[in-house]
Amino acid sequence: MEGSVQPLNSREVTALSTVDSPVVFAVKSLLLPIVPVITLWSCMAAADAPLRGGYFLIAVLTFLGASDVLGVARISAHDERRPQGAVLLEITARWLTLVALIATVVYLAGLTHALDSGLLMTWFVLTPPMLFVGQWGARLWLTRSMRRRRPQRAVIVGATELGARLEVALRSDSLLRTDIVGYFDDLPRVHLTANIDAPLLGDTTGLPEYVTHNEIDQVFITLPMSRDPRIVAMLEALHDSTASIYFVPDIFAFNLIQARFDILGGVPVVAVRETPFYGAAWLVKRLSDIAIAAAALLVLAPLFLAAAMAIRLDSSGPIFFRQKRYGLDGREILVLKFRSMSVTEDGKQEFTAAAKGDPRITRVGAFIRRTSIDELPQLFNALEGSMSIVGPRPHAVAMNEYYRREIPGYMVRHKVKPGITGWAQVNGYRGGDDLESMRKRIELDLAYLRHWSLWLDLRILFKTISVLLTDRHAF
Repeated sequence: MEGSVQPLNSREVTALSTVDSPVVFAVKSLLLPIVPVITLWSCMAAADAPLRGGYFLIAVLTFLGASDVLGVARISAHDERRPQGAVLLEITARWLTLVALIATVVYLAGLTHALDSGLLMTWFVLTPPMLFVGQWGARLWLTRSMRRRRPQRAVIVGATELGARLEVALRSDSLLRTDIVGYFDDLPRVHLTANIDAPLLGDTTGLPEYVTHNEIDQVFITLPMSRDPRIVAMLEALHDSTASIYFVPDIFAFNLIQARFDILGGVPVVAVRETPFYGAAWLVKRLSDIAIAAAALLVLAPLFLAAAMAIRLDSSGPIFFRQKRYGLDGREILVLKFRSMSVTEDGKQEFTAAAKGDPRITRVGAFIRRTSIDELPQLFNALEGSMSIVGPRPHAVAMNEYYRREIPGYMVRHKVKPGITGWAQVNGYRGGDDLESMRKRIELDLAYLRHWSLWLDLRILFKTISVLLTDRHAF
């Protein structure tokens, strides 16, 4: 069931970097933890409340938790180009998560009775716009102040595709204040394939002298890290300069899924393919699943009862249908659905996907499949943790075993929990098991893994509602 696929823009994370100036580094790391604390203090000053007891605990938890949940301040040129409504919505969603965590701790500590609910509600409402304004103001101030700072002069060793990407990245971030003077490469310009803008200054043998006599501050090496005599000689010759030297590993040659750097026992490692849910992101995802699933089950309880009664009256067999599917890390899970067919294949030994006009589909089953009511019991899966609200749709085990041999990278989608709805489903790939449709579904699933954010999950949820109300092709 093919539809128009909406492009998913790359999520550029405003991470901390040693290339940042000390002022930019400090603003990025401290702005979001400090703004909520200052807002709390202002609300307390207006209410003449002392900073002790429960309020002191809230201030400490807010400062410590903000870095993980709110992240670092988004003040780059890329963030300035984002729709500001989306920025405010993402800030609000992250703030809701942090407040939920703090409220849980304060409640368990037995301090709620000593707190002014009106004061805290004012703080709760004021903080997201204050965070938004704080980021906007910091970006404006830093952009103006950095213009007065002498630009860092940099050269790139290796006129490669990676070097060209680095050049674009350095030029596009005005806060870095980096001028790319040029490239050094042992190949003549006529033999270079990369589309570079800066001039080719010479081969690598001339690099040390050029760096020393032209006030070069930074040297970025995009050649492979190795004990190649040429690399060793170049590094030894650069010892006579004060330039900062950076190796840029070419990890873009791989099919990247949440690539990041880490340290294991003092040994640097590069995660080329990893789940997006590590650290605080796992907690954010799990809490949002629990909150949404619990709320939906309460609201939809009458619909559950009506569907169960209709299935029971329409045909013989169980109300619920349990099928074995692959979950997180490829482990088998039992997925719960309302029964919509007269058969109940376990999905492990055999599986035949439903087709339009399929005689196995019951009268009630046709309706609940068309409206996706049959999927609602998976809210219980999300609540107990085997599934998520948003994620790649789980496939029957038999289907998985077939497509993992046909589609490269198929099993990578299992680096996250399967979801009740997903990026593929809201882009027109809600069903269909032909090879070409499945390739497109997997492509969209992997795009979700690459670009996950809480805002993307909320976007998919809202679009799911729209799709359910307008889709006339489900069966």
